[in-house]
Amino acid sequence: MYSYTDKDLYQELLDLELIPKKVLDNLYKNSQKSKDDLATLILQEGLVPDQNLGQIISNLINLPLIDLSETNILDENLNFLTEDFARYNQVIIFDQNKEEIKVATAHPEDIIVIDALSKKTNKKIKLHYATKKNVSEALLLYHKDAGAMFTNIIEENVANAKSNAKVEPPIIKIVDTIIGYADQKKASDIHIEPLEDISLIRFRIDGMMTDIVRLPEEIHPRIVTRIKVLSNLRTDEHQAAQDGKIQWSAPENSNFSTQKLDLRVSIVPSTDGEKIVMRLLSESSRQLSLEDLGLSSADLEKVQHAYKKPHGMILATGPTGSGKTTTMYTILKLLNSREVNISTIEDPVEYDIEGITQIQVNKKTELTFAKGLRSIVRQDPDIILVGEIRDEETAEIAVNAAMTGHLVLSTLHTNDSTTTMPRLTDMGIEPFLISSTINVVIAQRLVRKIHLKCRGSEEIDTSSLSNSFDKDFISNAFGDKKTIRVYKGQGCDICNGTGYEGRVGIYEVLTIDDDIRQAIVEKKDASTIRDIAIKNGMNTMAQDGLEKVKQGVTTIEEIIRVTQEFD
Repeated sequence: MYSYTDKDLYQELLDLELIPKKVLDNLYKNSQKSKDDLATLILQEGLVPDQNLGQIISNLINLPLIDLSETNILDENLNFLTEDFARYNQVIIFDQNKEEIKVATAHPEDIIVIDALSKKTNKKIKLHYATKKNVSEALLLYHKDAGAMFTNIIEENVANAKSNAKVEPPIIKIVDTIIGYADQKKASDIHIEPLEDISLIRFRIDGMMTDIVRLPEEIHPRIVTRIKVLSNLRTDEHQAAQDGKIQWSAPENSNFSTQKLDLRVSIVPSTDGEKIVMRLLSESSRQLSLEDLGLSSADLEKVQHAYKKPHGMILATGPTGSGKTTTMYTILKLLNSREVNISTIEDPVEYDIEGITQIQVNKKTELTFAKGLRSIVRQDPDIILVGEIRDEETAEIAVNAAMTGHLVLSTLHTNDSTTTMPRLTDMGIEPFLISSTINVVIAQRLVRKIHLKCRGSEEIDTSSLSNSFDKDFISNAFGDKKTIRVYKGQGCDICNGTGYEGRVGIYEVLTIDDDIRQAIVEKKDASTIRDIAIKNGMNTMAQDGLEKVKQGVTTIEEIIRVTQEFD
């Protein structure tokens, strides 16, 4: 009744012209041979945002689309179904009244489940379509008390691990619980730190470090050993730094939302023992589109124009942890096709991308960015990704490659877009080469998003912003209003009382037009180039941030924190 075929979706996308026909044809052919359907393949390639594709499918099957991330689901509705039933059938009851219950599902064609729900509730079923990703994220609401569960599991097994040196399962379960819980909390990094009398577990969530649990110090060495085993590192080496990778699978019958996960592991010796930092390489970040990253329509158009050129450079700038690599990977994913040869040199290679040659920097074999890049240029590439331009030699080879018919993507550590030019000049690159090779510079930061389920608002005076933002930026965003309504998370159990969940980018996108090109050749300083760029229509990160404040995406405090801490 509420079903569609891959052919139906293919025809609809063809009519909408959202995806180039050649790309769509290839995906459709692959869907006929693959276990994945066309929608899944499109999302994997990041060609259409999840909710946009959901809207297209909901129109096809004539069901209303519900965005569960923006819906306040009460516990009484959530608990109407057991977690096992909801998770197995991918359904959520998100609202109800005396006559009907409102059900969201990613599989509305499953008549048996819908019939079972009707009999179970003795009410009329009002069916809504929700994407698979949307439903999976909503199912995490069953784990609002996961913190208590995590602590109980840890405490339950620590005693066993302390009392019996031969007992391995508790240590295995402790490590699995730490990793699974970190993923569930959407942490980007896990820190396991040896202190004088404890082992401290901390997560980096939305860019901020959070203490999670304290373990007895005697447990720490055994956790280290377990992680070394998982990472294929030397367990008898305690005085040298070691790096590795884990392909983690959740234990059978676990309730973790993610069953498989890649982690990058770094272990270094400290005065109190070996410290572990694990970076969680989330599958979801591979599926982001440029729109998902937070680029405005005007900035998105500039970036699209730049990457459609057959040669030149696209640079992403910002401090560590500002999302530069994710931006570059997202662009690379859009460029990836059988018609082009793409090679990368990275340190480290975070994600394997099918159809792309990826090279890992290796200091032991003296494979540096410069040497790797020099080799790539001889491999007949069309597109090259350089993980980071760190030195003069790498900068010189990258610029030469961009001049000789290659499209080069790379990252650079500068505070904003316009300081990129002096930075490259300091690396020995001639101004005329900089002006003729760079297509666009994308400067960025990551800000925390307001948690929608506990979002509130308040009125503030615009005069209170004048100490932190340029008056022109304030008037551009809010006009001549004396007071404005801004939004803020109130804090709840789901967001750990922070009022935030997830992050989004704020950007300034500098296109190298004739005026900027002339200023670079004349060796003008960064502030002069910045004035020209703003005059020619560039929005600064602060301006982009204020727009996101106006839209209720983030808070003024977040914009101030990320735009001014690097000044």
